[in-house]
Amino acid sequence: MNLSDDEKKILLSAARFSINAVYDNSTPPQIDYTNYPNLKINTGAFVTLTKGKRLRGCIGNIIGEQPLFQTVCEMAVHAAIHDPRFPPLRKSELDEIEIEISVLSIPHSINSYNDIEIGRDGLILDEINSAVLLPQVPIEHNMNREEFLSALCEKAGLHQNTWRERQLKLKTFTALVFSENKNP
Repeated sequence: MNLSDDEKKILLSAARFSINAVYDNSTPPQIDYTNYPNLKINTGAFVTLTKGKRLRGCIGNIIGEQPLFQTVCEMAVHAAIHDPRFPPLRKSELDEIEIEISVLSIPHSINSYNDIEIGRDGLILDEINSAVLLPQVPIEHNMNREEFLSALCEKAGLHQNTWRERQLKLKTFTALVFSENKNP
């Protein structure tokens, strides 16, 4: 999916507004989809919060079950206060966080680990133990394909070499990634 610069700015503003609304009890943001039909498309998205370049929360939906605008607003709140890896974001941290949004493509099954392209593909482990890693993760952490697969296994609670022992049931997806401090 392609988004205009205006649509990216709207989503980033809506994400921040949604998080702030938790603390000031304001109403969630609304949008008139007439001029922004892409924001009405049901698609998966993740919202990642960082503070000082360190992860502070990341929550999303792989498959969009509601308009992108609503998904981003809800995932922003969940990333801020419901990511089980972190305590809820404090009001005093609001000005310190950076918001990044990843708008996802439809996932596709793969048959070979060689089909994974670092920097393009995110990974979904689609088994009893499941996990997701966004496409930007291996780039941000200088991972090769093997390290990316090991990190996915670890995130799912499996031994990091599980992917070497058997063929995992994997899906890949791409993402349009943009943030507040980077040019949209």
